[in-house]
Amino acid sequence: MAPLLQIALDFLDLPRALAVAAEAVAGGADWLEAGTPLIKSEGLDSVRQLKKRWPDKVIVADLKTMDAGRFEMESAAKAGASVAGVLGAADDATIAECIEVAGNYGLQVVVDMIAVDDPVERARQVEEMGADFIGIHTAIDQQMQGKDPFDLLARVREAVEVPVTVAGGINSETAAAAAAAGADIVIVSGAVIKSADAEAATRDIRQALESSRPVPTRLYKRVGDADVREALLQVSTANLSDAMHRRGELPGLRPLVRGCKMAGPAVTVRTAPGDWAKSVEVIDRAEAGDVVVIDAGGTGPAVWGELATHSACERGLAGVVVHGAVRDVSEITDLGFPVFSTLVTPTAGEPRGFGEIGVPITVSRVRIHPGDWILGDDDGVVVVPRRKAAEAANRAMDVMERENRLRREIRDGSTLSQVAYLEKWEKT
Repeated sequence: MAPLLQIALDFLDLPRALAVAAEAVAGGADWLEAGTPLIKSEGLDSVRQLKKRWPDKVIVADLKTMDAGRFEMESAAKAGASVAGVLGAADDATIAECIEVAGNYGLQVVVDMIAVDDPVERARQVEEMGADFIGIHTAIDQQMQGKDPFDLLARVREAVEVPVTVAGGINSETAAAAAAAGADIVIVSGAVIKSADAEAATRDIRQALESSRPVPTRLYKRVGDADVREALLQVSTANLSDAMHRRGELPGLRPLVRGCKMAGPAVTVRTAPGDWAKSVEVIDRAEAGDVVVIDAGGTGPAVWGELATHSACERGLAGVVVHGAVRDVSEITDLGFPVFSTLVTPTAGEPRGFGEIGVPITVSRVRIHPGDWILGDDDGVVVVPRRKAAEAANRAMDVMERENRLRREIRDGSTLSQVAYLEKWEKT
């Protein structure tokens, strides 16, 4: 029998949650969850509204209770929840209170193993205390680091008899793996709630669960270090800037060729203004897929041109960033190679041989180390520190995916101020 499909409505705004819930139900969702962000923003009225509209559906209140278990469980039950969540990291007394009051109100309790040091042992303990479900949950911030819940799910499934739920970045490609690892209830959030068509997205996941076969998807995946380039090439510099809290831009760098995009680890060059020797020598040292980043002081004469570009193309480089001047725009445009620069000039410098390759450089007050990731498109250039590359790429994907849902709402007749709920969220 296929696992149940629970859709977590992790929104801040109830109207959007209800609209997506309607699509998800049409697509085959079994349970609906008032996610923690929704409950924190809209309160338990979100549970009431879900129960009012879908009285035959199991409504889950993801309270993540850590204290005051009796009060919170009683409130959730009275609001119409059939299942409510308490954290496994909570004190035994709190979990016991949750389970006791749940029995008084016909409520079931899921104990969430998020942030528990020994989830397998804790799962055994709370099962003995009377928990109805054990929840295996990879937190969003962990998902952004490329982690998934399936290994832990399989180990907990072997340790307990009660049903086990699983959540954490699951999509139509990974839902079957969740089922194979032993999940009784598969919880999906982003792959549905960020979709422009939540009904179709839910249907794809339902199909994956029932067929035990993955349904391909381009979105809602999280990458590790080996797949950073693939993720960055799907997003824009605007997405990446948003994901990095508006940091990482190299101000003043603009593309010579519109429509070109580059992503790759940096090979750095520091040279004197107009000295193009190291700018050319670095082409021999760089690997295919690298981005050459040259600090030439932000002034002319040119340290890069058509012949260097042709050489870079032959070497398979991903692109070039010049904090300084370039020339031969027409020829570079014909080659279609991503080149970003501060200035354009017809005047070339001279190969004097000053400077260094593979050292940290500073461009427009942004520090760039060899191996840092560079993304460039028509909006400019953004730098990501190497140690944060996978996380930043994943968060940029999240930004892009969320915008897909907003585009759908705008196409349906809303406006940007309405889909952003500006009046509600403005500072007062």
